Amino acid sequence: MKAIWNNTVVAESDDTVVVENNHYFPADSIKKEFFEDSIAQTSCPWKGRASYYSLNVNGEKNKDAAWYYPEPKDAAQEIKGRVAFWKGVKVEK
Repeated sequence: MKAIWNNTVVAESDDTVVVENNHYFPADSIKKEFFEDSIAQTSCPWKGRASYYSLNVNGEKNKDAAWYYPEPKDAAQEIKGRVAFWKGVKVEK
């Protein structure tokens, strides 16, 4: 699977986990040069507290376009150490 934004592959892996129709990529499969830490956080009742990354590709920024759960709840342990995408990031084979 590939995560693509602004005509650039920002993550690529054969080992994604699908939860709620989102592909979670292993953290070591993201291209860190395109990711910036964000202060944004949200909470999910069964997954826990999510943290975010913004993407910066070719001079364009996509704020909070990727998220991850640093300490997921027990029911969501399969996504620990993984990153998912939204906000126009295409995930495809």
